[in-house]
Amino acid sequence: MAKLRTRRHKVVFARSRGGDAGITFILVILGAFMFIPMYYCVIQAFKPLDELWMFPPRFYVVNPTPNNFKDLFTLMSGNMVPFSRYIFNTVFTSIAGTIGHLFFASLAAYAMAKIKFPGGKGMFRMVRTSLMFHQTVTAICSFILMSAFHMVDTYFAIIIPAWGSTLGLYLMKQFMESNVNDSVLESARLDGAGELKTFWTIAMPMVKPGWLTLIVYCFKDLWNQGSSIYIHSEQLKSLNYAIGQITAGGIRRAGASAAATVVMMAVPIIVFVVSQSNIIETMGSSGMKD
Repeated sequence: MAKLRTRRHKVVFARSRGGDAGITFILVILGAFMFIPMYYCVIQAFKPLDELWMFPPRFYVVNPTPNNFKDLFTLMSGNMVPFSRYIFNTVFTSIAGTIGHLFFASLAAYAMAKIKFPGGKGMFRMVRTSLMFHQTVTAICSFILMSAFHMVDTYFAIIIPAWGSTLGLYLMKQFMESNVNDSVLESARLDGAGELKTFWTIAMPMVKPGWLTLIVYCFKDLWNQGSSIYIHSEQLKSLNYAIGQITAGGIRRAGASAAATVVMMAVPIIVFVVSQSNIIETMGSSGMKD
């Protein structure tokens, strides 16, 4: 029988303290490698131009300055379209696309995982197969569909494809199969709850880590979306596209480009930090079944 020891009043399987120290050291090294690129992007945003082009590059700032952010917003304000419009476009499409994707993916996943119907397994095989194809491969077909439904150059051209993404459906189905007990759902049905009420009040709270993870992934993809083949009007362009156009001015706009990188990555990081505990729970339990 494996020897047990306690750690903070919890019983754990025996592992030498040297092993714990070794694992901790490895995790610290890996964490540092993941943190360094983000840290470097942040300090670049506060460097004056003479430090930006210094070789070899420094991982610290001698004379920090906020001028790069001022230059960025000055350049953005000089556009024919107000800076606030780009922000609204990105925020609106990101939130609307994420909410719709979460609702439809979760609802379809619940049906596939907990309701038996003809063709269900075949439909899920199609979902798994679709994950093999990048959106670039299906861009022509998607454009033809968008054009046929008169969605080109509208917000729907960004939002509708997000709603129909199969990644969330696959994730939520796997999570519902392993975390939602059939007996609990059957009890709710016997008490008179309909399928929608059972889905919303029973199943969704039980898979909270799963849909929080889905929110982070979907929001990140929509927030970072740049130019789109479906959007032609400057009034509907995203913030990422506008920043990319402004900071493509060469060396003299290197500082503004560094500031733009920090602005674009700040919001997804905040969303992740807010829900990180549930995401970690998802990663830890997604491969386990009772």
